[in-house]
Amino acid sequence: MTENEAKAAGSLIPKPEDTSCWVLTNGMAGYEAQAVGIAEALGLKPEMKRVAPPAPWSWLAPCGPAAPDAGIAPPWPDLLIASGRQSIPYARMIRRKSGGRTFTVVLQHPRVPPSRFDFVWAPAHDRLEAPNVLSTVVSPHRLTKARLAAEADAFAAAVAHLPHPRVAVLIGGTNSVYSLTEETAAQIATQLGAVADGGAGLMVTPSRRTGERQTHILKDTLKDKPAVVWDGTGANPYFGFLGLADAVIVTCDSVNMVGEAAFTGKPVHVIELEGGSPKFRRFLDAMYASGAARPFRGTLESWEYEPLNATDEIAEAIAVRFAAHIERQRSQAKKG
Repeated sequence: MTENEAKAAGSLIPKPEDTSCWVLTNGMAGYEAQAVGIAEALGLKPEMKRVAPPAPWSWLAPCGPAAPDAGIAPPWPDLLIASGRQSIPYARMIRRKSGGRTFTVVLQHPRVPPSRFDFVWAPAHDRLEAPNVLSTVVSPHRLTKARLAAEADAFAAAVAHLPHPRVAVLIGGTNSVYSLTEETAAQIATQLGAVADGGAGLMVTPSRRTGERQTHILKDTLKDKPAVVWDGTGANPYFGFLGLADAVIVTCDSVNMVGEAAFTGKPVHVIELEGGSPKFRRFLDAMYASGAARPFRGTLESWEYEPLNATDEIAEAIAVRFAAHIERQRSQAKKG
């Protein structure tokens, strides 16, 4: 299969059935979603590897050695996609023990020299530069147009009574740099109520970080409004609401949530919470500069932009380098 034939078949990798791929993380959902999204964009079905090194190995990551792990053993994969600090020692080990045969991809800033891997993706706000580094404003994910459409169909009946415009409201919560207090939740709920009073239908998804009291405030304020607030039971409507949305309102505390919202091509209104960091500031400013997002000021605005999709860009860059890597291996084998 040629490269063009592979692309036509839905794969960026020629003969994907003959290409073994591992996704290696510490099991955190955000890391896995990014890595699996890249693997799927390449047309590969990855084998999942999760590591949980004990102390002192966990303390020493990413610079220290990999802890012994029965699940991380040969035969080594053709392609490794690793994400997260605890995965870095294993990525270095696999590249070394495979004799360089395994093409090693790292997602996120590895906190060690990028030259120790074949390819590194890092968010632009990390300001990491090296010949084998690709940076993008938004992060990779598992969203595709087909998945958005399918998820929208699955949840269409649940929001059929809501008026248009329908707004997906993605509420994160307190993290290491931002704070979602009860007072802030009340302010947000009041603003959302005003948007609903203006004729919009709200499709609200709180997250695990939102907080029980904060979620209750949202539900109580919106209970008599044209709004559906997910109660945390049953299937998560997050992607379904994105697929059904005419616009999106999202809190600023998650790079992934803001980036996934910008994949829809619908206006993205960002609620800036209390707190922040220089990295988040750079990310939000870049999102505003891209034209995909604007700060939420209590009312809906309408604009158009080209949807942001870093997943395909990253996968295509990996595919090109992986093909060159395979060709080098073949040439070396012939010389040997």
